[in-house]
Amino acid sequence: MDMDKALSMVLDTLQCASSQNQESFKPAEKKLQEWEVEPGFYSILLNIFSNHTIDVNVRWLAVLYFKNGVDKYWRKSAPNAILEDEKVKLRQGLTTNFREPVSPLAVQLAVVIAKVARMDCPRDWPDLVPSLLTAVRDSDLLVQHRALLTLHHVVKTLSSKRLAGDRRLFQELTGNVYSFALTLWNTHTELFLQQFSENPVNAIPSLEKALLALRILRKLTVHGFQKPHESEDVVLFVNLVFDRAKTMLECRKQLQVKNNLQELIEKFVIHLTKVLLSVLETHPFSFIDFIQKSLEFTVYYTFMSGDQETLFERFKIQCLNLIKLIMLCVEYKPAKVVIETKDPNTLRAHQIKTSFFTPEILSAICQGLVGHYFLLTQEDLQMWDDDPETFATDESGECWKYSLRPCTESLFVTVFHEFQPVLCPVLLAMIQSNHGPVSGTDLNAILVKDAIYNAVGLAAFDLYDEINFDEWFLTTLRQELQLQGGHFRVIRRRVAWLLGQWTGVRFSAELRPVLYSAMLSLLQPNEDLVVRLTVSHALKLAMDDFEFSTDQFLEYLEPIIRLLFNLLKECKECDSKMHVLYVMSFVVERVGHPIRPHVSNLIQYLPLAWDESAEHSMLRCAIVSTLVQIVKAMAHESKVLHNFLMPVLALCTDMQQDSNVYLIEDGLALWLACVENATDMTDELMQLYQNMPALLESSTENLRICLTITQAYVLLSPECFLKVYGENILKSCQYMLTDLRPDGIVIIMRFFELCLRAAPQLACELLKPLIPQVMILICNGEEASTVFSVYICIIARVLLFSKDTFSQMMREAAQQSGKTEDQILQTILLNWNKRMPLVTGLGRRKVLGLALSSLLTVQSRTVLNVFNDVIRNVVEALNDITKPDDTGAIIDIMSFSVSVPSSPTETEIVDYETEHDQRLKKLATQDIVHTVVLRDYLLSQLNELKAQVGLEQLQQFLQSLDRETASMLEEYMNVNGREAHIESHFTDLRIS
Repeated sequence: MDMDKALSMVLDTLQCASSQNQESFKPAEKKLQEWEVEPGFYSILLNIFSNHTIDVNVRWLAVLYFKNGVDKYWRKSAPNAILEDEKVKLRQGLTTNFREPVSPLAVQLAVVIAKVARMDCPRDWPDLVPSLLTAVRDSDLLVQHRALLTLHHVVKTLSSKRLAGDRRLFQELTGNVYSFALTLWNTHTELFLQQFSENPVNAIPSLEKALLALRILRKLTVHGFQKPHESEDVVLFVNLVFDRAKTMLECRKQLQVKNNLQELIEKFVIHLTKVLLSVLETHPFSFIDFIQKSLEFTVYYTFMSGDQETLFERFKIQCLNLIKLIMLCVEYKPAKVVIETKDPNTLRAHQIKTSFFTPEILSAICQGLVGHYFLLTQEDLQMWDDDPETFATDESGECWKYSLRPCTESLFVTVFHEFQPVLCPVLLAMIQSNHGPVSGTDLNAILVKDAIYNAVGLAAFDLYDEINFDEWFLTTLRQELQLQGGHFRVIRRRVAWLLGQWTGVRFSAELRPVLYSAMLSLLQPNEDLVVRLTVSHALKLAMDDFEFSTDQFLEYLEPIIRLLFNLLKECKECDSKMHVLYVMSFVVERVGHPIRPHVSNLIQYLPLAWDESAEHSMLRCAIVSTLVQIVKAMAHESKVLHNFLMPVLALCTDMQQDSNVYLIEDGLALWLACVENATDMTDELMQLYQNMPALLESSTENLRICLTITQAYVLLSPECFLKVYGENILKSCQYMLTDLRPDGIVIIMRFFELCLRAAPQLACELLKPLIPQVMILICNGEEASTVFSVYICIIARVLLFSKDTFSQMMREAAQQSGKTEDQILQTILLNWNKRMPLVTGLGRRKVLGLALSSLLTVQSRTVLNVFNDVIRNVVEALNDITKPDDTGAIIDIMSFSVSVPSSPTETEIVDYETEHDQRLKKLATQDIVHTVVLRDYLLSQLNELKAQVGLEQLQQFLQSLDRETASMLEEYMNVNGREAHIESHFTDLRIS
């Protein structure tokens, strides 16, 4: 096709695709997707977005399609890869396109070039960087800027490559361009400063280019050197960072009105601090020479200058983070005994730190943090009034991740912990000087006390030996919780928070009732909403402690649940509702069954909350999480909730729902709790299981809990459930077995073993397609020990249930493998006897011992040929499970102590007994492991064998035993004074 005609067709299609008309948009989009793999398509796109006369929207779309094409088809190994000849022309065209007038398009073009450079530079595109450096020197200011923008994205992309060869290439590139980039940065920065002094408005283009050069330098500095401090240019650059930052801060100070230039200056300053942070994090030893200068710079601007109010917030955050990272840097921390530290760099860094942080500077930092940064501002108080729920959740740290306050609090904790001996007296003095009562109208005094209490809460662990918190609570804090009027809400809120921080550190158990009573008064409806939300969080912290006593809390349970419920209804915001629900869920979980009489109101409200939260998946997660704890606490009584719970579970576990990704984890936990606490199988529960096959087949991420739920269904109603869903479960599990690792195979096989215990006849019938395959795998003997153990236990269970079924499945295995039945049995026994010592678990070893014993009487020469190995393994199993009791009698401990085996897919230990636990116990009491004595069963099998083969033949078999096995067998035959029927055959036995 003619190139001009093709260009016209693509242009027309792009115009249709960029329109808002759905009728033309869809066909155009489809056509463009078809052309993605056509030779020459990307050359046409290049021509279109390089033509500045074409509509911007069309050019924008052309760039995006070009960029997506680079991602999909640029690599040589990609399907439908772009031809090499076309790629050569495309690279040439891209590097001649530095006059793009539209800034967003220019950025996209720079990104495209960087993506190509990641794959082609420098091997297939060696002239890229030289051409960019040439364009940066161009007299045209637009070309300068666009080339510098492109160089920035190319360097950024190349610096992100982590393979050793790529890093060496980037270091070579850095060596070639670093001096040029440093000169370029200095030139544009100096030009900006000159222009700023003459006419600030005209200085913006120079500062933009200086900022781009600075970004390039940062990537080169951090990723282009193995040891940056060995480069004179790097040392010069980092030293210049401090001077440039001071100069730029002065320039910003001169701008009285917030404008684009001020924002650009702030970006420049922030990027200067990023240079320091990046070098420190990536090359800590190279940063040692800059520790002193960095600390002087940051501490001066954030604590000493007296000019903190004029500094912009993000700069203060960067400075505080730099101080904190220097203090936390592992490479700067010597051994506990400093003289034992061998690395001289670590010792030097430590010495610089300790010499800088004098008591005077530490005191200034502590007082600055507490007395300035911790103070609530007018903006904070205004938010408290205008949007209390947002204020409360922000203050808990959920939304202020990148704001100043959590940054200052984090630094305070770091400094205080590092220099506790110096700072403890400073903080204690601040507490003492602000200990007395304050007026409710004296806002400043209240804010200072609030800030000090904040510090005491943050440093709770470090103040453990310094503050008698019990006494402070009884003499001061409890009274401050009762202060009303004025601005005392600030104090009440902070004291409640402080109690939450200290209860897990140092608070007497006998004072807990007093604490609960105080919290109860602060949860009343007439209390400030922010205070109540804070108290709810403090309550959770107070209960989340090893000294928590349910008995102490029961007196306050009903009113606290009622007040939390009222608070939940009052909250309007999703975050605060989630917070209160989380607290209520925790209370229900912590208290357990005694909560039952007090959850009726909550149960009535949650359906309404569920309906209202249709657009808020995270709130629904909190509701489901609360329901889990309610169901667990109500146990079998939770059946009354099923009308509400079943639709909730159906939604949570429906793979077709978009919300599934959020709700699936909590939904599965709720499903498990419902089934485990159910007293009988209902139609609703049976219908709900229709969602499970899709969950099992979708991924293995939730395999464990999905099979735990399925196991609970099996125990709830084995025959009913397996008849309906057994085949589907088997198909799903067989499908998964082909891709699972050994631990996944073990989980599935243990589930099948449970089915064989709960409904052996039906399970054997269902497992007919699988068990012959298991037999073949056992014959191969290549499975991991854990997998082999569950395989052989499955076979043992089938054998113990029905020898006919075992024989039938062995015939099927023989047909599938092309071997005889005797060959299959011989190989199974060979691997069974060989690997049985590796099987762990007394119950499993006994099952295998019983199964081997049962084989003695199947009248098979194959079995009798390995008589010695069979008896040896049975005797070793007897050794494991036979112990003397208190009277000295020898007993089978598995038959006399019925323990409930842990669910093979359970990972969580619960402190209550569910209906499921009762079903497990009942199943255990009926299991052959606990109902049959292995010693007696072995004896009966030997006697039956004697009847089958005759006394003389049995003697020959016994004579073939090795001495140790024969000796142990004889002991078991005469245990507890009971003579065995075959005892006489040991009397005359002579074992060579």
